[in-house]
Amino acid sequence: MTEITPATPGVDRRTLLQRAAAVGLMAAPAAGLLSACVGGSDDTQKQAEGTKSADNPLGLDPKAPVEIVIFDGGLGTKYATDVDTPLYNKKWPDSKVTYSATQEISTVVQPRINAGDAPDMINNSGSKLMDMGALVSAGQAQDLTELFAAPSLDIAGKTVKDTLVPGTIEQGTFDGKPYALNYAYTVFGLWHNAKLFQKNGWTVPKTWAEFTALCDKIKAAGITPYGYAGANASYYQYLVILTSAAKIGGPDVLKNIDNLVDGAWTAEPVKQAAAAWAEIGAKYSNKSFLGLKHTEVQLQQDQDKVAFYPSGSWLENEQAADTPAGFEYAVSPVPSVTASDKLPQTAIYASAGEIYFVSSKGKNPRGGMEYLRTMLSKEAAIGFTKLTKTLTVVQGATDGLTISPGLTSGNDMLKAAGSDIFSYRFDTWYKKLDDEARAATNELMFQGGTADKFCQRMQKVADAVKADSSIKKFQR
Repeated sequence: MTEITPATPGVDRRTLLQRAAAVGLMAAPAAGLLSACVGGSDDTQKQAEGTKSADNPLGLDPKAPVEIVIFDGGLGTKYATDVDTPLYNKKWPDSKVTYSATQEISTVVQPRINAGDAPDMINNSGSKLMDMGALVSAGQAQDLTELFAAPSLDIAGKTVKDTLVPGTIEQGTFDGKPYALNYAYTVFGLWHNAKLFQKNGWTVPKTWAEFTALCDKIKAAGITPYGYAGANASYYQYLVILTSAAKIGGPDVLKNIDNLVDGAWTAEPVKQAAAAWAEIGAKYSNKSFLGLKHTEVQLQQDQDKVAFYPSGSWLENEQAADTPAGFEYAVSPVPSVTASDKLPQTAIYASAGEIYFVSSKGKNPRGGMEYLRTMLSKEAAIGFTKLTKTLTVVQGATDGLTISPGLTSGNDMLKAAGSDIFSYRFDTWYKKLDDEARAATNELMFQGGTADKFCQRMQKVADAVKADSSIKKFQR
């Protein structure tokens, strides 16, 4: 059976995969504080466990309750209540699933982890997500190796790992072990209303010259050419800045940033990208967006007051209630900044995002892993995509589906990219860098900042993170 508890009121939306978060994030405790807070009670807590078998490969106790907490953001929560939990209970009818939803994960869940009363499975996302690196370092996240080695729930002859898009497990790996499941496969780019573009005869730009020329035309038509929400969604914007940097200099630009290589943020490709986007912010955006939330700017786009909006492929579903009948979501890659970019214009940032993890010190970690195994079944993945208009990391989960215009556009962009797909990890590894990138991006785009100042500001914080022995370091 399923017990539904009311969602906790909150404010903002999610971060990508992995992501994802926003300006004003609540500071998550450092690993040392986490370890100190949780103390000894939950270290010796009796955890539910059953007998492993072919039908029960993770060895959960079939009668033990499972508690899940879901982030209530752009993906909604119906996939959990209407798809995943019924599927879990179909196999384990005696296991009561206690469910709750919130938009403030760290506010609601962090105190419970610190008190030794962690939920079993948590969707760690939103503008107040918890610091995943700190959770791993404090031993609060369950090693998911057994989960990925277990048989798929409904794809015969394959392990869970075999059913996943390549790179999925690596996206949630810390120090060589998987501690998180990044479930939603998200493509990022510049979103627009295809019907508006058709009506005006506007062509999606591929070069920077085409981009700025089109922005001039859009501006002349009385529409803000480009916008994003500075109050809580500036990570959308620093993502496209870094996308441009990776196209200019190649994917190692982002790898160097992740690995805290000296001078990674002041490298020429990052400066060129920041300078190009600073011009867009100065000439083609609206400074009032600095104080707006994502849904407020997204609503303006739905009203054809904003042409281009940077986001991930969750956008169409997030705006479903406010999207008028004549609006058709479409997405395109970020235009090439220079004629000598190392990656083609079709290259994109795409990755497994939307973090789910199991509490290692909770009452029923094996039940939490089994719930994730349910989510990774093909049936659950299809249900998720139908409800959210978002791909999952389960291969073939859209086979035979009639999908929405936005998701179709994202799929087309993904196919065109081929192997030219990249991502970064610093945002989940080092919260200080993520926070600083949000603030520095708003300064660059809305407050007259310069590329040099942006790069120097980011490098200073990266150097501080690198020198801080209390911060666990990761490499890729």
